[in-house]
Amino acid sequence: MISPGHSWYEATAGKRPQYPALDGDTRCDVVIVGGGFTGLSAAVHLAKAGVDAVLIDANRFGDGASGRNGGQMGTGQRAWPEELEAELGFERSRALFDLAEEAKAHLLEFAETNKIEIDYQAGQISAAHKQRYVRDYRAHADIMAERYGYPHIRFMERDETAAALGTDRYFGAVRDTGTGHIHPLKLVIGTAKAAKKAGARIHEMTPAVAIRRASGKIVVETATGSITADRALLATNAYGGGLEPVSAAHIMPIGSFIGATAPLGKDSPVIPGGEAVDDSRFVVRYFRKSKDGRLLFGGREIYAVTDPKGMADQIRRQIAEVYPGLSDVEITHAWGGYVGITLPRKPFVREVMPGVISAGGYSGHGVMLSNFTGKLFAESVTGNRDRLKLLRELKVPAFPGGSWLRQPLLFLALNWYALRDRI
Repeated sequence: MISPGHSWYEATAGKRPQYPALDGDTRCDVVIVGGGFTGLSAAVHLAKAGVDAVLIDANRFGDGASGRNGGQMGTGQRAWPEELEAELGFERSRALFDLAEEAKAHLLEFAETNKIEIDYQAGQISAAHKQRYVRDYRAHADIMAERYGYPHIRFMERDETAAALGTDRYFGAVRDTGTGHIHPLKLVIGTAKAAKKAGARIHEMTPAVAIRRASGKIVVETATGSITADRALLATNAYGGGLEPVSAAHIMPIGSFIGATAPLGKDSPVIPGGEAVDDSRFVVRYFRKSKDGRLLFGGREIYAVTDPKGMADQIRRQIAEVYPGLSDVEITHAWGGYVGITLPRKPFVREVMPGVISAGGYSGHGVMLSNFTGKLFAESVTGNRDRLKLLRELKVPAFPGGSWLRQPLLFLALNWYALRDRI
């Protein structure tokens, strides 16, 4: 599963170290498959705790969603707390919210402690693209302050929203000053360096071809050697393929595409406050400005194109829906990748075979959650505490249709929701 296009992140991340492929058989305490946010974070924290960890990735670290995503941190889980509260009750919803708040603080603290320049910019705006959603957005701001002790969200009426975004296409919004957005590939690169420095053995260009149990141990097979361990973390998310069937049944890869425009200039009315933006579409539009004034604009739709020019044309059309004045804007970079989603849009964290935890399915909300999940996995291994249990207990059913029909069914569902977004 190859990610198309050369991203603006790759062009601006600076030197990207290379790590050797695995060469021969080895043993360790914990083997990690997947070198994105989750796997690298787990490797750092395990190694710092004195655990012998070996991490492998099929490609370069960050070639998957961790190095190619929209960079938005968000607040809470993928669903709003009041939605989770209706399903799980206040106590569990509040616990999940508090966990996500700790994840947010941890990401910023981790970057500062390890001297990783992640280009953090504060602020996020969530905008209603239909009038019928405005009441929910207004209520959300009140609920966050009154029930969840989070005072950083404020509702904005239509005129204020238009001024904040530089477009009149939205009917209202909430502004969140307690979060922000980052350069995700810089975080991947810095986390890999931290893992190596801590003593983790990390390997790129080493695809796992099989995982099995033998003589009470876990064995991960690669083309260039095997890794035998006491425990394993599968952190491949959308890029797991058929390595392990339970994860494959619960985590679905969908295409996500982003374009970077040429710098818009200091006088551009687009997002003058520099916040990240997401909207109320099911097939969400997400966009933000980089530090050098480019509009980074993304959308989760499965296009039938894999070349950058085709992606650029699709993205430019979406930009024009929000910013008609940018209908001819130059797209300097266009790239895609795959996001791991679950049916209820909750993270999938589960023991999929004895001693093997799989973590993924962050459903577009993984910048902070995936990093923290890696830390929580390390905590559970070292015996400090088992806060990972809060995520393991979430009910995440498999996608219907089995291995043959689930992708066509998802395609039909996404197209239906895309149609609903337009009416």
